[in-house]
Amino acid sequence: MIKLGEKIKSLRKEKNISQEIFANYLGVSFQAVSKWENGNTMPDVTMIPAIASFFSVSTDELFDFNLYEIEKNVDAIVDEYSKYWYADKAKAEQVIRDGLKKYPGNDILLNCLIGVLSELGKNDEVITVGKALVESTKHDDVRFDAYRIMAEAYKAKGEYQLAKDAIEHIPEIYFSKLGVAAHLLEDDEMYEAAQKHKNISAEDLIDMLIIAGKHLKDNGENEKADSQFRIALKIIDAFKEDFVETKYFKSTIYEYTQEQRKELGALLGE
Repeated sequence: MIKLGEKIKSLRKEKNISQEIFANYLGVSFQAVSKWENGNTMPDVTMIPAIASFFSVSTDELFDFNLYEIEKNVDAIVDEYSKYWYADKAKAEQVIRDGLKKYPGNDILLNCLIGVLSELGKNDEVITVGKALVESTKHDDVRFDAYRIMAEAYKAKGEYQLAKDAIEHIPEIYFSKLGVAAHLLEDDEMYEAAQKHKNISAEDLIDMLIIAGKHLKDNGENEKADSQFRIALKIIDAFKEDFVETKYFKSTIYEYTQEQRKELGALLGE
C-alpha cells in the first residue's frame, strides 16, 4: 500500500504536475490523491489502468498492466476517431471522450480532444486542456500541436498577442512524419501514410489559397485574389474523382470541403 502511494507521488513529481491536476484527469478529489500518496488508502482497483496510462509506466511499475497494450488500445481509439473527423465532428469528440474515460491523461488522446474541440468552437476548453498538456507531455510533437491548436483558439477569442506567443513555441519544419513514411515505407504502411497525408495536404492547400486570396482582396488586388479562389475550386473539384478509403476516413475531401466551395463561390460572386 505504502509503496504504491510513494510510486504515484514520485511519478507525479517527475511529470511536474500538482495533485489537483492529476486528480482532475482521474475524476477524483485531490484529497483522494493525497491519501494515496500518504499511504492512508489505496486507489480503487478500477483506477489502476487509468493511473498507469496517465504516467505511461510499465507493468513492472504499476501492477500487472502492459504499456504495449495501452499504446495499442490508444492507437485503435485514434483510428476510430479519425474515421469520423471529416464527416461527424461530434461523433469524433465522443470517441475521444470515451477513450479518456479509460485512459485519462493520455497525451495522444488529449491532443486529439483539443483538436476536435477547436473544430467545434469550444475554445475555452481547448485553452484549459492545452495549457495542462504542454506542461505535462513528454512528447515534443504533442506539445507543438497543442500550441498550434491553442493559438487558433486564442485567435478565435480575439486574443491576438496570446496567439502569437503560442506560435512562437512551434518550430519551423518543412516535412512531416506522414510524408516521409509515404516515401520510404512499403505496402500498406506506405499506402496509409500516403492517403492520410494526401487529405491533410489538400485541405491545407485549399485553406492557404483562401487565406491568400482574402488578403489580396482586402488590399484591392481582385484579379490576383480571384486566381487564388479559382485554383482552390479546381482542387476541390479534382477530388470529386476520389473515393473514400473507409479504413481511414468517412468522407472524401470533395465531400468535406463543400462549405468552403460555397464560400469560394461567394467570394467570386457566383
